[in-house]
Amino acid sequence: MNVIKPESPPGQQVATPTSLTPNSAVTSTIYASSGLHQHPHHHHYHHHHHHHNAVHRYQNRSDATTAALPHDAGDTRRPERRRYDDESYSEQYGEQYSPGSSLGGHYRRHGEHQRSESAGNGSIISNTDSSTASPTTEPERKKQKRNKPTLSCFECVERKTKCDRGRPHCLACIKRQTNCKYALVANLLEETTRASTSRRMTKPPKKRPGGHRSSIPNVADRGFNTGRINSLASIAVATSTGLLSNVPYSAPGSSNVFGIGSEHPFANYWTCKGGMTEVVSVLPDQVQADILLNRYFECVDPVYPMLHQQTFYAEYAHFWSLDKADKDRADPAFVALIFVMLALGTQFVTTTSPTERKSTAEFYASASNQALRLSSYLSNASICSIQAMVLITYFLINDNHASDGWAFGGVLMRQAYAMGLHRDPNIVAPDTSAFEKQQRRKVWQAVLLQDTFLTVLLSLPPSATHTDVSVDDLVEDNLSIASDDPTDMAYIRGSWTLANLVQDTICNPRSLDVPICTTARQKSKLVADFRAVYRAFPDTFRSWDADSLAQLAQTNKRVVRQTLFLSSNYFHNLMLVHASESAEVPVHIRGTLEAAHDAMSAFFALFALFEAEARVWWVFNHRAFLEALCIGNVLKDVAKEPGSEENIAKDPLFVRAKSDIHRMVQIMQSMGRGEQGSETARTRVQVLNEFLL
Repeated sequence: MNVIKPESPPGQQVATPTSLTPNSAVTSTIYASSGLHQHPHHHHYHHHHHHHNAVHRYQNRSDATTAALPHDAGDTRRPERRRYDDESYSEQYGEQYSPGSSLGGHYRRHGEHQRSESAGNGSIISNTDSSTASPTTEPERKKQKRNKPTLSCFECVERKTKCDRGRPHCLACIKRQTNCKYALVANLLEETTRASTSRRMTKPPKKRPGGHRSSIPNVADRGFNTGRINSLASIAVATSTGLLSNVPYSAPGSSNVFGIGSEHPFANYWTCKGGMTEVVSVLPDQVQADILLNRYFECVDPVYPMLHQQTFYAEYAHFWSLDKADKDRADPAFVALIFVMLALGTQFVTTTSPTERKSTAEFYASASNQALRLSSYLSNASICSIQAMVLITYFLINDNHASDGWAFGGVLMRQAYAMGLHRDPNIVAPDTSAFEKQQRRKVWQAVLLQDTFLTVLLSLPPSATHTDVSVDDLVEDNLSIASDDPTDMAYIRGSWTLANLVQDTICNPRSLDVPICTTARQKSKLVADFRAVYRAFPDTFRSWDADSLAQLAQTNKRVVRQTLFLSSNYFHNLMLVHASESAEVPVHIRGTLEAAHDAMSAFFALFALFEAEARVWWVFNHRAFLEALCIGNVLKDVAKEPGSEENIAKDPLFVRAKSDIHRMVQIMQSMGRGEQGSETARTRVQVLNEFLL
């Protein structure tokens, strides 16, 4: 079956790529080299507790930082063991800011995490004994036994075992799988210890004449201005977003910060009267389609698990069983879904050249868009059409059409609202089955997730702001024959909870270039909220290092991909919180560098384990670039402080931070190498190298 080459309308030349025919060399090479089976494999994940990944906590902050570094700080190839006990950061803030050391001031803690679980009155420390005790004489006081506080957890004290006093759980309790709790005074002492260290690592906001605040209230967004961007050739087009949010979107005239003005994202191969017959006719044969769908479910579905694989394949098999006439009359939205999955699967194929891969993927995406048009999707929205639109948006972003993806996502959001996906299905669709309600929630979660994290990267206003769908209603239905992958539910719930927090606290301030936090108390509360979200993630997504992930990738790549995407998302947004500053709230240097390092480590691990995929995911690439840029801005600001050169050269935190930029540059150089290398990657190398001079 050959691709129908539609007749060109008058005055228009339409070129159908010859490599896109079902029997072309491209698809034949894909099939011959893939080694994939025609039918999907369902990965079953058995939960293991990776106790060996637990990391000792240190009361001395400087020792902890040093211990976290590799033996050779210059060796950027092996990231150190992850310290994903989120409370190990020196990132706590108190209620009040006061000027302090050479790097700035410090915060006094208010101990928001240390409220007694047993005290009903909510007091921090019980003082009933001190208020009622009678005075004692000096000799009597000397005879009293010194009341030394117990710093180990209750479980280790009772069992008389060594306790490393890690937070929130010590290593011994993790191994025993027991509940780890500390005395209230032990927690307060731990907070005080971290406070003494963090005050040296907090940078106050710079005083400005007239009390005017910075036009860029986040150190993560500094480093460029319009003039600087213009001095780098094609930098805005190369990155699709102009690299950073401080490009004036409201400037008069057309903006090129998203690559606007580039070629249309959907090439026109279609005639006016061809209809669905024309679209269906360009499907590859089933064997080749199966290979591309397998690639989709291997690379894309783990991180965006919106489709139910079993039910999709049932409908897919039915579609192929139809004769040609019935295929032409099939649901256009479902055909659109198939085509965009083929397009995404093609993006992750490694057996063809980048040029062939790009043209083939764009052809399938154009077919998907045409099928949606023929379905009248603007007036006939369905779950299937919404799913197709979500995936088209991700395709456009990966294809360096972020502006088109953003615009298309706006239409998608209106369609989701029109369908009532933002509403609790128990209210708007009470008579539907439990499975259908579950699917509505999962599709809304996919829409919300896409909107939230794309707006964070582009610093544009969020749209998914009105909903009463609760993440708590997304429960695993073990009785259903259409059950999901075992880890998917935990991953979806974790991503959803994080998206809700980011939507409420980060998206709007960044879209208006105002500080994320305006008071010390607000910043302290927000950091605590992020910690609570992180602690709710399953251990599988928190306790990992490069070695354990490499081992897990041998048996369960799906969980590895989910772990890296969730970690990157979480730590990137935590970095933005720490990097935010206002007249009352300083940049927290240690918190910013720690979070940026952990976020970049997820990208480094993705590149080490799945290099071909890391080259495709624009969102992951751009996040890592912004994190490296944030580190560079922090180091640049610290270097301006008197006597800071020696501190930057010797402090393990700063040494590691500069090493992260080096590693990012090396990866970008690899991605930009050769005639078909990424121009975006080459531009990023040029930008980041300025921080290494």
